[in-house]
Amino acid sequence: MKNPTIVIHGGAGRALSDKTREKFVREALSSIIERLWQGLSAGAGAMEIARQGCIALEDCEHFNAGLGSAIQSDGQVRMSASIMDGTRQSFSGIINVERVQNPTVMAVHLQQARDRVLDGVGAVRLAREMRLPLFDAVVPRRLEEWIRQGRKERSDDQAQVSAPSSTEVGPDDRGSGTVGVVVRDFTGALAASTSTGGRGFERVGRVSDSATVAGNYATEYGAVSCTGIGEDITDEALAARIIVRVQDGMTLDEAVGASIEEARQRERRLAAIAVDHRGQMSWGKTTELLLAVGRTGDEERWAF
Repeated sequence: MKNPTIVIHGGAGRALSDKTREKFVREALSSIIERLWQGLSAGAGAMEIARQGCIALEDCEHFNAGLGSAIQSDGQVRMSASIMDGTRQSFSGIINVERVQNPTVMAVHLQQARDRVLDGVGAVRLAREMRLPLFDAVVPRRLEEWIRQGRKERSDDQAQVSAPSSTEVGPDDRGSGTVGVVVRDFTGALAASTSTGGRGFERVGRVSDSATVAGNYATEYGAVSCTGIGEDITDEALAARIIVRVQDGMTLDEAVGASIEEARQRERRLAAIAVDHRGQMSWGKTTELLLAVGRTGDEERWAF
């Protein structure tokens, strides 16, 4: 089979005003996709590349996933991740897990389980069963953001902590720094993985799109990973909608374009990366910026 293809993203939102940080983000994405391409070229399967890619992105503090995750309203970090095997059409995910380094590891583990999506207490218990070491994902940048948001809430004299609306997301990437990977391997197998640290300062218990088929979806026709405001992505059922359109006969570019345009008309803030069964890559956004890079053969494409 021809056309092994991989696309990775590090979130979407407003333009990076900090040029130093933009440089770090570009370097991180470039380094990660190079490593993944080497593995894919050596014959690694789609699921393995999807797993490796999200773990690498989680381990980089410049993204809102794993290390560097946003902090919720109560001062805790809770992360969600999912992975989907397009060949078996098998989805697994972990929701709002605390004190782990790589929620993707747990999502992959659940691929072989009877109960394949766990949240809250169940996620914590699974981490203990897997004997995952305790990990503090808070980095100084996130702590400073959380303190600033807390001051804003107090200055507004609000009676209770509430999450900012999609139009209140600041120049940081808290609300939309989700990471993801979509891949087609040499055999034609497809997979998608997505991981997030959440919106930041959200109400405890909020569930993002990242561990649902609205934000992460793969079948034999294609694979999609989404980023942006989770509620907007869920409202659009974005990842699944794109793949259904490909299955119904649209090209990948047509499916992504139509879905993004509908979302734009409804004033959603979101983005998606995708690859299809032919090895074609595509992406789209309603936000000012999508941090993504894709590679197929000798072609490398950047979204920013």
